[in-house]
Amino acid sequence: MSESFRTESDSMGPMQIPAGAYYGAQTARAVENFPISNLRFPRSFLRSLGLIKKHAALTNQELGGLEPRLAAAIVQAAQEVADGKWDAEFVIDIFQTGSGTSTNMNANEVIANRAMELLGGKRGEKTVHPNDHVNRGQSSNDVIPTAIHLAALEAIERRLIPALEDLQEALRQKAREFHDVLKIGRTHLQDATPIRLGQEFGGYASQVQHGIARLRAAEKNLGELALGGTAVGTGINTHPEFARRTIARLAAEMNLPLREAADHFEAQGGRDAVVETSGMLKTVAVSLIKIANDIRLLGSGPRLGLGELKLPATQPGSSIMPGKVNPVMCEMLLQVCAQVQGNDAAITFSGSFGNFELNVMLPVMAHNLLQSVELLAKACEVFARRCVAGLEADREKCNSNLELSLSNCTVLAPVIGYDKAAKIAKVAFQTNRTVRQVALEISGLDKARLDELLDPARQTAPGSE
Repeated sequence: MSESFRTESDSMGPMQIPAGAYYGAQTARAVENFPISNLRFPRSFLRSLGLIKKHAALTNQELGGLEPRLAAAIVQAAQEVADGKWDAEFVIDIFQTGSGTSTNMNANEVIANRAMELLGGKRGEKTVHPNDHVNRGQSSNDVIPTAIHLAALEAIERRLIPALEDLQEALRQKAREFHDVLKIGRTHLQDATPIRLGQEFGGYASQVQHGIARLRAAEKNLGELALGGTAVGTGINTHPEFARRTIARLAAEMNLPLREAADHFEAQGGRDAVVETSGMLKTVAVSLIKIANDIRLLGSGPRLGLGELKLPATQPGSSIMPGKVNPVMCEMLLQVCAQVQGNDAAITFSGSFGNFELNVMLPVMAHNLLQSVELLAKACEVFARRCVAGLEADREKCNSNLELSLSNCTVLAPVIGYDKAAKIAKVAFQTNRTVRQVALEISGLDKARLDELLDPARQTAPGSE
C-alpha cells in the first residue's frame, strides 16, 4: 500500500490517494461515496472549469490576493486542465452532491497539485492550497453554474449552430435542385393538392433557420454568469471587483458575450436559463424529427411505398433480407432527438429544485444539457453529409402519383362548383379512373380548359383559380 498510495487529509480526516493521482482527499472521498454510474463531466465542461480557475488566479494576483509565483503556477496548471491534459483525473460521477462541490474540489485539487509540481514540490504538500489559493474568491455555488453556462454557450456557438447552418444549406441546395419536381402534397397523411418537392425542402430549411434563431436568442441569458455570488449570492469572501474582472478575461479569451449576473440571488437560486436553453434544443429536435420522418416516408419502398425520394444507400439493411436498404440516417437522427427530449424532461424537473439560495441538481442538468448540444451537433453534421446531400427525386413516381390523385378536383371547384367536383372525385375513385378522365365526361369543360386547370405547375403558385 505504501508504495502505490499516499495519504492526504481533508476536514473529515485522512484518505488514501493513488500515488500517481493529481487529485486529493475530497475527490477520493467523493469517488467512494458516489459509485453510481460511468457518467462523467464532458470535455466542454472541464474546459470551462479550467478557464474559470485560470482567470480567477490572474484576477486574484491583480487584486493582490495571490503572489505572482503562485498565480503563475496555478494559471499554467489550470490551462492544462482547460486543454484536456488531465481529463483522466476527473473521476467523480455525475450523480453526486447537487451543487457539484465534489467536481469543483476535484478541479481545485488537480490544479493545486500540478501547480506544486511546477514549483518543484510534491503532490499533497498543499504549499499551493486547493481552497485558499485555487478556489480563492469562489464557491462551488457560483463556479459550477458559471461553468455550465460557459460550456453550453461555447458548444452552441462553436458546434451546434455551425452544424445546423450546414444542414440548412444542404436542405436549401436540395430545394433549388428539386424546384422543378412536381408531386402530390399530403395533409392528414392523405393526398392533397400539388406541391413542388423544392417547396417541401424549402420548408425544412426554414425550420432549421428558425431553430438557429431560437438558439441565438437563448445565448443572451446563457451569457449572464453567477460568478461573484460565492456561497449564497451575497459575494462573501470575494473582492467586489473579482467577478467583473474575471468575467471580462473569460469573455476576451473565449470570444463570447459574457457579463456578471444582474442579480446573484437569481443566478444561483434558479437555473431558468438552462431550462430555457434546453427548451430551445427540444424545439430544434422536434423540427428535426419532422424533417427526418418526412424524408424516410417520402423514400419508403423503394417499389411499394411512396418512393418519391431516393435515399442514399449507406449500409445493408437486414441480416435476413438480401438487398434491403433502410433509412438508417433518418433513424439515427430520430433516436438522437428522442434522447434530447428525454434530457429536456430531466432538466425541466431539475430546474424546479431551486431551493432557497441554490439549485441542488446542477451536475445532472449540466450533463443532460451538454449531451443534448453535442448529440444534435454531431447528428446534424452526419445527417447533412450522409443523407441530405445524396437525396435524389424519383421524377417518374412523382408524376404518376400526381395524375392519380383525386385531389385534382380541388382546382375544378371554383369553376364548376364544389358539389360537381366532389361527384367527379367520387366517380373517379369508384371506377378506378383519373379525375381528368371523368371530368372530360361530366364536367362540361373541354379538354383544353381541363388541361389548363389541371396543370400541376400552375397549382403550386399563389393565385391559382
